[in-house]
Amino acid sequence: MTIHSESLALSLASINPAMLALIGGVLAALALLVVVLLLRSASLRREQAEEASFRAEENEARMAELLKIQAEMQGRIAVMTEVFGARQSELNQTISQRLDGMSQRVSSTITEQTKSTHENLQRLQERLAVIDAAQNNIQTLAKDVVGLQAILSNKQTRGAFGQSRMETIVADGLPMGAYAFQQTLSNGSRPDCTIRMPNGAPPLVIDAKFPLEAWNAIRDAGSPEAGKIAGQQFRRDMEVHIRDISEKYLIQGETQDTAFLFVPSESIFAEIHEHFEPVVQKAHRARIVIVSPSLLMLSIQVIQAVLKDQRMRAQAHLIQGEVAILMDDLSRLDERVRKLQGHFAMAQKDIDMVVTSADKLTRRGAKIEALEFEAGGSDAKPARDSETAAKSVESRTGLLKLRVVDEE
Repeated sequence: MTIHSESLALSLASINPAMLALIGGVLAALALLVVVLLLRSASLRREQAEEASFRAEENEARMAELLKIQAEMQGRIAVMTEVFGARQSELNQTISQRLDGMSQRVSSTITEQTKSTHENLQRLQERLAVIDAAQNNIQTLAKDVVGLQAILSNKQTRGAFGQSRMETIVADGLPMGAYAFQQTLSNGSRPDCTIRMPNGAPPLVIDAKFPLEAWNAIRDAGSPEAGKIAGQQFRRDMEVHIRDISEKYLIQGETQDTAFLFVPSESIFAEIHEHFEPVVQKAHRARIVIVSPSLLMLSIQVIQAVLKDQRMRAQAHLIQGEVAILMDDLSRLDERVRKLQGHFAMAQKDIDMVVTSADKLTRRGAKIEALEFEAGGSDAKPARDSETAAKSVESRTGLLKLRVVDEE
């Protein structure tokens, strides 16, 4: 320390006084600058302290305001809590009411749906019962079809089936005695049906035998060649059957010149006319008419109309006699009506005369009731007039009585 100070003193002694003065000025300036800085720092600290106190006051004011706002918020929150509680209770009550209503509606809807489902199930059961009955009918029909197929597989039973259909149509359309089944002809043949024609004409022959085997062979053919062969066989069978009918049943003077070949199916009849036209033409040339059930029914109706017309013509003279008797009755009725009309006219005339007499009596009574005597003249004249009037009245009254008695 001593060495350092001594070195400092030696260095200061060696320095120039001007330099020292300069250094002293610099030091004074530095000291002044330090003082100014200290003053400024003090003022800054004072300003900072004031600012800090101002900020503290502002913070306190803000804190107080925040506390006030917090208190208000707490009050509002309490009010809102109460409002929300009331609203929540109302909402809970409304929701409970709506839930009750919805539960009631749901329960009623479920009840209705259950009832509707029960009714639908009941209807479904009824329909299933109907379907079961229909299925049983179908099964029965299938058995009947199988039986019919078994019947048609036999030639004799097939002929009996066609003949039964033909007999049913004829029996339904014609009266008893207008037809005969299995009647023997002069050549010993027995046609299936003969229909008696009007005016003593020969009967019409109907044959119900049909070659169904060849037709079933056409239906059962599995190839075009087999179908062609079956068609040829069916054509030959039809031609043979047409020739047999023409030879057996068309007898000159005993039967009609035309006979019917009955086909017991509309579809077979249509197929024959569509695909076997030569067979139809040959039947026409042989005076054999192929008829279906509908055509046979139409023919029976025409024959029935002809028979009815023939019966009407046979009874024409009886009808004319009845008409003549009816005309006589009508003439007598007209005469009696005219006499009755005359009686009514006379009675009406008498009634008119009675009404006229009654009108006259009424008028005369009114005149007598309204009779007035003239005033003036002598006393005797009114007396005479009164006596005359009295006599006149008495005479008139007597006359009236006499007339009434006469009229009675």
